[in-house]
Amino acid sequence: MKKIISGLIVLLVLIQFIPYGKDHVNPKVIAEPKWDTPQTRDIFMRACGDCHSNETKWPWYSKVAPVSWSVYHHVEEGREHFNISMWGQQKKNEGKDAAEEVEEGDMPLFSYLIAHPEARLSGEEKQQFIKGLENTFGRDEEKDED
Repeated sequence: MKKIISGLIVLLVLIQFIPYGKDHVNPKVIAEPKWDTPQTRDIFMRACGDCHSNETKWPWYSKVAPVSWSVYHHVEEGREHFNISMWGQQKKNEGKDAAEEVEEGDMPLFSYLIAHPEARLSGEEKQQFIKGLENTFGRDEEKDED
């Protein structure tokens, strides 16, 4: 048992040297959407901004492997899918499905909410946020018809 624990500790130390997940540079903010209200932007930055903007706040655990790998992957994937800091430069629908993602509970991710209780929205905040997202980005009408 002692050898197993020692081996796990050595492995944990060694994986800290794997470079993936260590790049915590926030790219420059190019442009942002014209928000319907400052409150919509504030809620967005609190609940979504770490993964869907270039203004990520990197917590201490984002520097410790293997958690750093997951955090980095989520941020990269989030920015690739939808990034408000690159407004007008993305290929996708520029946020038209954002309100639906929040409404259906797909965003923010449950794993994000565990580590970020400030991202949890009350029922009233959630409804206000959905309305704000629709006013800011519109809504993907094609999805509504499905």
